[in-house]
Amino acid sequence: MNVLLTIVLAVQILAALGMIVLILLQHGKGADMGAAFGSGASGSLFGATGSANFLSRTTAVLAALFFACTLALAYFSHSVKPTGGSSVLEGAAPAAPASAPASATTASQIPSAVPAPQGAPSAPAAPAAATPASGAAQIPTK
Repeated sequence: MNVLLTIVLAVQILAALGMIVLILLQHGKGADMGAAFGSGASGSLFGATGSANFLSRTTAVLAALFFACTLALAYFSHSVKPTGGSSVLEGAAPAAPASAPASATTASQIPSAVPAPQGAPSAPAAPAAATPASGAAQIPTK
């Protein structure tokens, strides 16, 4: 099934590129008027009138092929059963458990910038880092 999807997708891409090239090669409606009055556009690869039929028919065939490949890809994409749950969040990894809170002795050694009032309960201190790489743990405290 996977090989078939790859082949259909490759055919669709080639049909799209072929349509782009053929559409850019075609003349506009006003280009034939210049060829009738002796312009240089009449000496083209397919002749004065032969290119319109060949290019337009080939573009129509490639457009039909592109449309058929698009329908096939849409059909195959809905026929494949999803492997996981119906939600992206169901497949998410569980959150890592929070690190253990720092002991009371470590929190009491950290000086606070603003001392708490005497009767008010103190706010819980943030957990201290294990050992900073800058050597700040070696600075003596009061």
